[in-house]
Amino acid sequence: MLLDDQPIGTPAATGLVVPTRALAEAIAAEWNAQGPKIDPASMPMLQLANAAIDRVAPDPARVVGETVAYAETDLTCHWAPAPNELIERQRQHWQPLLDWLAVSCDAPLQPVSGIVPIRQSAAAIDALRTLVRGLDPFHLTGLHYLTTVTGSLVIALSVFRGRLDPEGAWAAAQLDENFQIERWGEDPLAAQRRRGQRAELDVAIRFLRLLGV
Repeated sequence: MLLDDQPIGTPAATGLVVPTRALAEAIAAEWNAQGPKIDPASMPMLQLANAAIDRVAPDPARVVGETVAYAETDLTCHWAPAPNELIERQRQHWQPLLDWLAVSCDAPLQPVSGIVPIRQSAAAIDALRTLVRGLDPFHLTGLHYLTTVTGSLVIALSVFRGRLDPEGAWAAAQLDENFQIERWGEDPLAAQRRRGQRAELDVAIRFLRLLGV
């Protein structure tokens, strides 16, 4: 990738070569928007591209393992023991995603009441590992980031496969928090934290969309 006719390198001094023109143009736009002082935080597409090249490509197995591990304690598999209103809302939003995962990815995950995880089917985990292992470093980086942001491989794969749009992903990931806010309100610090989480989700999804997902 060139900027002002000069090649751009990653922090590890590797050539910045990205798989799509759309991502290259987004990174160039981030560079062009910089002032006299470079602000890395304002260049999320560049940061994710650098991560794909410098950290994920040299050791994809590690990132595959970290990503698939979320399925063992996936957000969508841990339902509240009470109240019934919240349980029903989780059933309406999360059960269709689990049903979709079982059919489309051959990976049925079992929900549980409470926070103590259960041992998920080895066959389901293996199916998810095979799916994630087949991704190139850029797609793997985007999926891993989205999984960590949402706390759910199920939600991340639902976005990756076109089952959820950004609003649907946010609603699924924030279901418990939204329920509590409806009941008790939201303090400024929590609101600020949620804005940050939403920004991270949008960054992850935009990165994947620029890759053609």
